[in-house]
Amino acid sequence: MHKIELEIVALSHSITNTHSYAVVLGEVNGTRRIPIVIGGFEAQAIAVVLEHIQPSRPLTHDLMKNFMLAFNIELQEIVISDLQEGIFYSKLVCNTPTDTIEIDSRTSDALALAVRFGCPIYTYEHIIEEASLSVEGAGSGSGSGKKSRKTKEKEAEPVGITSTGGDDDFRSMSLQQLQELLEEMVAVEDYIKAAAIRNEINSRKGQ
Repeated sequence: MHKIELEIVALSHSITNTHSYAVVLGEVNGTRRIPIVIGGFEAQAIAVVLEHIQPSRPLTHDLMKNFMLAFNIELQEIVISDLQEGIFYSKLVCNTPTDTIEIDSRTSDALALAVRFGCPIYTYEHIIEEASLSVEGAGSGSGSGKKSRKTKEKEAEPVGITSTGGDDDFRSMSLQQLQELLEEMVAVEDYIKAAAIRNEINSRKGQ
């Protein structure tokens, strides 16, 4: 299966839920964006690297990297390999002197390690088709804060993030209303709410 490369383009924070963050992945040389909802700890772990902050002591993901390097294990790439009911599943592709090993991982942890190793992030076309939003005229670039839509994964305050509003109850809205609201949330870069709307739209189309 052909892999598509992604990069982190933004971290987004919900005003109404202090523990809700979204990391936004952008298609390299493309316009599609995938928001993935993560927790505060993982958002911080990603943000400290993107913002070039040096913690006084190693964070958990720093410890994982140091442990891997001590045993001559290199993280070659991460692959977001599946999407089920709004939850992303990922694999760490690791190289040793004698073998290549794939390790199951939460996507948030995989991304926190990817930014530390500087390794590429990949996914597949069918996952982008299901989970992404298109941003017309957008280019790629880390930290650029581009636009997007919803998915989730269960995970202080990271720097350089965009604050957004909380979730609404979308069940009473029509598909047309949801699509219009989705476009509005993408325009204001409310990735967490956009992700929720996208999931609601996808769940109805799957019925």
